Amino acid sequence: MNIYVGNLSLEVTEGELRQEFMAFGEVLSVTVMNDKYIGSGQSRGYAFVEMPSQSEGKAAIATLNDKALRHMTINVIEALPISDKKGDGSYIAKRGGWASSRVRQRRYKIS
Repeated sequence: MNIYVGNLSLEVTEGELRQEFMAFGEVLSVTVMNDKYIGSGQSRGYAFVEMPSQSEGKAAIATLNDKALRHMTINVIEALPISDKKGDGSYIAKRGGWASSRVRQRRYKIS
């Protein structure tokens, strides 16, 4: 079960989150999201925790949601699965192109 943990203090570490969730069962992985791509490495304030058991994960969610951790009230919910939808997703593709229905034409006066 993949679990989303939001509203984290910027000082929370993966080890601290692992300890919180280990009280409910085995924890496969803990990933605190950070800004490694822009170079700061600062936490983004949310994380994902993976637990193998659905029942243990639901117990952790029920108990840890709205709990104070480092002076912040955390949000703990089941993470949504990654979408399998494929497509461009761009505005142009959805509208059928720039000039699909409104084509500006120059009108010349023939004399």
